[in-house]
Amino acid sequence: MAEAEAAERRVLVAVDESEESMHALSWCLKNIVSDKFRDTLLLLYVKPPRAMSTALDGTGTRCYTEAYLFSSEVMLAIERYGNEVADCVMQKAKKLCSELADVKVETRMENGDARDVICQMADKLGADLLVMGSHGYGLIKRTFLGSVSNHCAQNAKCPVMIVKKPKSTSNSQ
Repeated sequence: MAEAEAAERRVLVAVDESEESMHALSWCLKNIVSDKFRDTLLLLYVKPPRAMSTALDGTGTRCYTEAYLFSSEVMLAIERYGNEVADCVMQKAKKLCSELADVKVETRMENGDARDVICQMADKLGADLLVMGSHGYGLIKRTFLGSVSNHCAQNAKCPVMIVKKPKSTSNSQ
C-alpha cells in the first residue's frame, strides 16, 4: 500500500511588535512548520481599533461612532503610524521566516480587539494550530490588562500553542 500523502497544515502565528511574539514565531519555525507537511504559515497582525465611543440611537440600539477627540489630521497621522508599525512587524516576521524555514507564508492585517480578531481569523482561515507568544504578565497586570493568549486558549476553535520566552536568554532569536 502506498504511503498516504501528507496533508497540508495551516499554522496561524499572531505577531506584534513585542520580543515575545517574534520568539514565538522563531520557535514555531524551528519546531512546528515543515515542508514535509506542506505547511502554510499564516502571519496575523491585529491593529488596535480606533478610539470609539458608544451611543444609543433613537430606537435604543447601541451604535458605535468615532470619538472626535482629535482633528482629522491627527487621526490620519495616528493611522499612518499604525500602518507603518504593522508593515515593519510583518517585514521583520517575513524576514525571520525566510531565514529559518522553507515554508509558504501568507500575511493578514486586521483591525479590532486582538483577543476576538485572532480567534475569529483562526476559524475563518481554517487554522489547524494557533501559535502565540506570552508577555508573561503577573497576576495583577493580567487582571487589569487581560491576557490575549489566555483568551485565545479558551475561545479559539483550534489547538493553541502558547510559547513563553525564557527569562534567561539575553540574545535575540
